[in-house]
Amino acid sequence: MFFDGAVNFKGVGIGAVLISESGQHYPASAKIRFLCTNNMDEYEDCILRIRKAISMNVKELLVIGDSDPLIHQVQGEWSNKNAKILLYLHFMKDLCKQFTKIEFRHVPRIQNEFSDALATLSFMIQHPDKNYINLSR
Repeated sequence: MFFDGAVNFKGVGIGAVLISESGQHYPASAKIRFLCTNNMDEYEDCILRIRKAISMNVKELLVIGDSDPLIHQVQGEWSNKNAKILLYLHFMKDLCKQFTKIEFRHVPRIQNEFSDALATLSFMIQHPDKNYINLSR
């Protein structure tokens, strides 16, 4: 699973693609309709896709992204004192318990182009009413 988020003056978008062992691609994007930081949108995206993987009964997952903070925080290598980020982190760790194996890997942005493009497009285009995320956590 590749994920990425994008924040700029036009809004916040997230994009990800789940790739099955057989090579089937499941791309998705959404627009976030609440104020959030760049780190928050990365967590929103990763959580959304992890939940999708759970709903597809995936038991082993490799999560790949270009967000240093998210990857290292989930792995327990970096700490964070931001209360909002800690809520995301704890929620994500609870989701991870539903897998028999889950691994997080950081890649440079250049190796995450497809998810980055989905995230960028998601805040630039008008989404149908179902492709957005309101503040709910």
